[in-house]
Amino acid sequence: MTDATEVKAAPAKPRKPVESGVPDPMQYMHPVMLKNYGQWSWHERPRPGVLRHVAKSGDEIFTVRAGTQRQMDVYTIRKLCDIADQVGEGHVRFTTRSNIEFMVASFEKVPALIAALNEAGFPVGGTGNSVSMISHTQGWLHCDIPGTDASGVVKSMMDMLHKEFIAEEMPNRVKITTSCCQINCGGQGDIAINVQYTKPPKIDHSRVGMVCERPTVVARCPVAAIRPAIVNGKPSLEIDEKKCVCCGACYPPCPPMQINSAESTKLAIWVGGKHSNARSRPTFHKLVVANLPNNPPRWPEVEEVVRKILYAYKDDAKHWERMGEWIDRIGWPAFFERTGLAFTKHHLDTWVGSRNTMNMSAHVRF
Repeated sequence: MTDATEVKAAPAKPRKPVESGVPDPMQYMHPVMLKNYGQWSWHERPRPGVLRHVAKSGDEIFTVRAGTQRQMDVYTIRKLCDIADQVGEGHVRFTTRSNIEFMVASFEKVPALIAALNEAGFPVGGTGNSVSMISHTQGWLHCDIPGTDASGVVKSMMDMLHKEFIAEEMPNRVKITTSCCQINCGGQGDIAINVQYTKPPKIDHSRVGMVCERPTVVARCPVAAIRPAIVNGKPSLEIDEKKCVCCGACYPPCPPMQINSAESTKLAIWVGGKHSNARSRPTFHKLVVANLPNNPPRWPEVEEVVRKILYAYKDDAKHWERMGEWIDRIGWPAFFERTGLAFTKHHLDTWVGSRNTMNMSAHVRF
């Protein structure tokens, strides 16, 4: 019978990956992190983009965070790995917001690592009270109902916000998200930039019977606005436009129900979303600007609104207030006044079911 000492001394085998999980991360982990796993005592930020983690044993490791794009080609990945091998210690990891983090056990390696990343065009920052890298959906790459490519919006916004990424000068961290529509991937954020569809789909009745599974399309509509119909003697669909909320959910199972067009595809700005429960409860974001033009490649109208909101928050919020906490403190009337944004009919719930939200009057309340 094998004793406990022999079991402990035996080399550990990586956990076998399963469909519902990822490969064993321990085999890729930095030796210092592996040694002190679950035994970290405290951390600090020596400068923007750099974190120092100290374990209970006294061991320490430094993390250097750099911004990268969401989708990367092999050339870019190899360049980042070369930097890790040449001036780092060969260990990297990616964050949920598409940043790459390099881990080294000595601070002496940090300046060279930062210099190499900046020279290669990767900004170092995104820690503490900064504007973190914008998280976004993949848009044209994989989605079935995108109104625009979120990656392009992110590129435009981060060009404007570069200085806020590499510095820690905001009242608190600012999470910005983008989404190609508001039905599938509209994530919560301090500022969220989402595509909105403003008109019901246009139906190509000649193709519905050949392409669409009509019961699936009817079942997919969240407000029961679609029903079967016979048009020109062929099976098709019809829409009750009084019920339709222009969500776009009908398009994936039925491409002839085209909802994306230059006239109907706009962008909307939402604010105040928060996932964490630090200092205050998690919150949903709220719509503040609607019907902005989908105007690639730089989206100047969206950029202008984001700038107004972000710098009104930066100038007025107290230390450690998140965007939603600042708005709750000053009130929505003051928010619209200080940002110079208009309160319009788009802030009122008019679709069937809005009585449940009790947000049907012209008073500014959410």
